Amino acid sequence: MSGSEDSIVQFDNVGLRYGTDREVLSDISFTLYPGSFYFLTGASGAGKTSMLKLLYLAQRPTRGAIRMFGHDLITQPRHALPEFRRRIGTVFQDFRLIPHLSAFDNVALPLRVSGISESDIQKPVSDMLDWVGLDHRRDARPATLSGGEQQRVAIARAVIARPEILVADEPTGNVDPDMAVKLLRLFEALNRLGTTVVVATHDVQLLRKVPDSLIMRLDKGALSDPTGALRYPPRRGM
Repeated sequence: MSGSEDSIVQFDNVGLRYGTDREVLSDISFTLYPGSFYFLTGASGAGKTSMLKLLYLAQRPTRGAIRMFGHDLITQPRHALPEFRRRIGTVFQDFRLIPHLSAFDNVALPLRVSGISESDIQKPVSDMLDWVGLDHRRDARPATLSGGEQQRVAIARAVIARPEILVADEPTGNVDPDMAVKLLRLFEALNRLGTTVVVATHDVQLLRKVPDSLIMRLDKGALSDPTGALRYPPRRGM
């Protein structure tokens, strides 16, 4: 696959296997462009979560090349990866909230890690919690929140610092349909500000709710391209 100077992520013939098992991802090649919105679809077991692990740098590929933010990640030493990860917002299926921190402090964490002053943290975190309908639970710890509430805190934490890439694994799986649409609108708003969004989902109804989205489909570890998302730069008025 030819390189693209304006891409934000590029995979070239990437393969991934765990241990000595067969590859869970095979010959994956695609380019993601800044400010585009992608859905990653596929049946359970198709490899979506494994693909996302590569995207948010939790896993290195077994073979192939990955470029991100203009850098060859395969040759980067492990101590350099946290700097790249800070440019990526991640929403996990299992939330991964920090148990001893309140909802407010979980959402504030990326800003604090980035060195934002406390006086500049209060309003954006409060506004974000209000937007996801949880300002009244700002002092609650994760164990006291429902699954849907934990999901909303996790999403607020992922988007609070306006990451360059947002990677979300089934982000609407624990919320009701109305909140699912509201969260998608939040992703779209972030996308309009320039963030590249990748949402993994098996819910085909979601695909229709973001008209400008591009679709990547995984089937038994192989990637298909029903909207041409992988072949051509998206035509969007950014």
